[in-house]
Amino acid sequence: MKLPKYEIFALRYATMQNRTRRENFISHDPHDDNMPMDYFIWVIRDGERVILVDTGFNARQATERGRNLLRCPITALAILGIDPAQIEDVVLTHLHYDHAGNIDLLPNARFHIQDDEVDYACGRHMCAGLFRHAYDVEDVVTLIRRVYTNRVSFHDGAYTLAPGIEVVKIGGHTKGLQSLRVHTARGWVVLTSDASHYYDNMDKPSPFPIVFHLGDMLAGYDTLRALADSPAHLVPGHDPLVRERYPFWGDPKDDIVALHLSPKG
Repeated sequence: MKLPKYEIFALRYATMQNRTRRENFISHDPHDDNMPMDYFIWVIRDGERVILVDTGFNARQATERGRNLLRCPITALAILGIDPAQIEDVVLTHLHYDHAGNIDLLPNARFHIQDDEVDYACGRHMCAGLFRHAYDVEDVVTLIRRVYTNRVSFHDGAYTLAPGIEVVKIGGHTKGLQSLRVHTARGWVVLTSDASHYYDNMDKPSPFPIVFHLGDMLAGYDTLRALADSPAHLVPGHDPLVRERYPFWGDPKDDIVALHLSPKG
C-alpha cells in the first residue's frame, strides 16, 4: 500500500531561557553553560486531515511554573489555517502539564493515550511529589471528564493511528509515554516527545532527570533510532536546536518549523 506523505510542523509556544546544562541530564554534567528549553506542539497534516500531537500549557500554568508563554498553542494553529474545531484526533504523548493542557479548547477531538499513562497519573505513584510535580491535576481531571463522554481512546502498546502514522509506547520518562513515527516525503520521521528532551540526551547518552523508569528510558533510545530512517530523522521534544536545524514555514516570526523538509545543511 502506498503510504501518505505527511507534513509535520513543530509550533513553539513557550520557552524557559534561564536553565543550565547540568539541569538537563541525570548523570553529572560539569558545565554551567546556558541550555534553554523550548516547548512545542506538533501538527501532522495530509490534505484536510489534521492530527495534533500534544496540547501545551496555559497562562495559569506558565505563571505558576515560571515559564515564558509566547502564545496559546491552540489558537496559534490558525497560522496554519487550522480551526481547532476541525481536529478529530489528538495524541497525548503523556500527561505532564506542558503536554496535556488546553484540552477544553478542542471541542470535537478524540484523545489517544496509553493505559499505563492514565494508570500512572491517577494511581498510587501520584502520592509521591517526586512523580507528581510535573502533572497538573486540572489537566488530568479534564481528560477523565472526556473519558465519561466517550472521547478518549486507550491503547496498550504500539498502534497505527492512520496509514503512515505509527505510535509506539516508550515509557521511561513516565509510565506510559508514547512517541510517533510518521511517513513523510523524506522518509520516516520520529517525534520522540519527552523520550528525549534534547539531542544530547540520546547522544551522550544521559536521560533528562525527570524519569519514572531509567532502564526503559535508555532502552527507548534504541527503539527510537530503529524507527527513524537516520539520526537526522529524530526530533527531540524540547531542544531549541530543532528551530535551528529545520526551515521555518512561512514567516519566521510565526515560529513554526517544517519537520517533513530536510534539515538545513
